[in-house]
Amino acid sequence: MPELPEVEITARRLDEALRGVEIESALAPGINALRSFEPQLHALDGRAFTEVRRRGKHLVLDLAGDLSVLVHLMSAGRLQLFDKRAGVRDRTSRLLLRLPEQRELRLREFGTRQSAWVKVLRADKLEAEEALVTLGPEAWPQPPEDLRWRLAVPRPLHALLRDQHVIAGIGRSWVDEILWTARLSPFKRGDDLDEEESVLLREVIATVLDGALEHYERVVTLPIPDKLPMPLQVHRRQGEPCPRCEATLEAVHYEDYVMSYCPVEQTGGKVLKDRRLSRLLK
Repeated sequence: MPELPEVEITARRLDEALRGVEIESALAPGINALRSFEPQLHALDGRAFTEVRRRGKHLVLDLAGDLSVLVHLMSAGRLQLFDKRAGVRDRTSRLLLRLPEQRELRLREFGTRQSAWVKVLRADKLEAEEALVTLGPEAWPQPPEDLRWRLAVPRPLHALLRDQHVIAGIGRSWVDEILWTARLSPFKRGDDLDEEESVLLREVIATVLDGALEHYERVVTLPIPDKLPMPLQVHRRQGEPCPRCEATLEAVHYEDYVMSYCPVEQTGGKVLKDRRLSRLLK
């Protein structure tokens, strides 16, 4: 799933390329992706981009004439700029914004879930949109100063840091990297964090996300690839040596994601129960 660093670099690259460019026409081949009805999609025709930006894991396309397009890529969506327009049989297309010189801004989605979505909104209604109203404070560039208070509930840190109502932008990949960098167990409860740990965690969140964006600034250019070169050290690297202590990285597998960690540095040598095995034993 694209998370804060991936969405941020997408917004930056598209903003550089699209400011001032007018939309010739808008189409929604993936009708399920369009989650708004007023203004209509064709209200975008003839509008020029004024800014492309990020809110949490969302992309916001601001247009002249006080319209905005809110996009959530979900787990398998990609918003990409192409020099050639998509054919009518391109089954990955969800939204097509056709631009001069046959270029096209295309929301594509891979897989069968089709959960990526788009809303066309009047700019003065954007901040009242439920998807944004319910977001917690941004994880970057400065995590919230009251992070310890926000995490002070009896839930595992891994779940809390992925909760967009608590802190916005972090997902499964980067929470593994953050907790490994901070040497904190993914199952440590938020209300068990002491002051020193919470200060460290706040610093680590900023440092890890800064590092990811610095990496992307060096290596990501248009056209944005389907798979970004994520600079991950532990996520989905179970079975490999820990980059710090060389212990074997372990993982807990859930139905639709995997949580990776170092048992020596994060869980006191304890290998956490793999949920796949637990289900087989029931």
